[in-house]
Amino acid sequence: MRQASVLGVATTTAFYMLCGCLGYSAFGNAAPGDILSGFYEPYWLVDFANVCIVIHLVGGFQVFLQPLFAAVEADVAARWPACSARERRGGVDVFRLLWRTAFVALITLCAVLLPFFNSILGILGSIGFWPLTVFFPVEMYIRQQQIPRFSATWLALQALSIFCFVITVAAGAASVQGVRDSLKTYVPFQTRS
Repeated sequence: MRQASVLGVATTTAFYMLCGCLGYSAFGNAAPGDILSGFYEPYWLVDFANVCIVIHLVGGFQVFLQPLFAAVEADVAARWPACSARERRGGVDVFRLLWRTAFVALITLCAVLLPFFNSILGILGSIGFWPLTVFFPVEMYIRQQQIPRFSATWLALQALSIFCFVITVAAGAASVQGVRDSLKTYVPFQTRS
């Protein structure tokens, strides 16, 4: 787990730092939230990059929603067992097909209605970053290695955790401010810079 965490955080950090630094060097303070929207040529490369992003997001969306899908489907099967057994038509679970399609369509509609996607993503990212990437792994390491309280290692790990928490709070506050600013000029189904 330690190697996977280190590799995952290092790769993600390197990727985002590259995007941020290269975006800032290319566009300055006018760097767009979606770095690809700042480039227009070569068209085929920008289109290819956008297709890769869509494939990545569709796959990630499906993977991360599996626990939700499974929980709802198990609850429905427990509440209405006869209905669940009868709905199989030709090897296809009709409820599963309808439920998942409706959920993905609803989430897609919500995404289209919110033109300030980067700020919403910033809020969600800041909520998930500190606990999942810093706090829980640090606490697990402290407990696993039985590091004594107030030792130099314990203090260093706690300082790292507090520093990352402050960064997370600042990022969350900036994202909330971005949503507030975007709501002032909000028009459904339109994106604005």
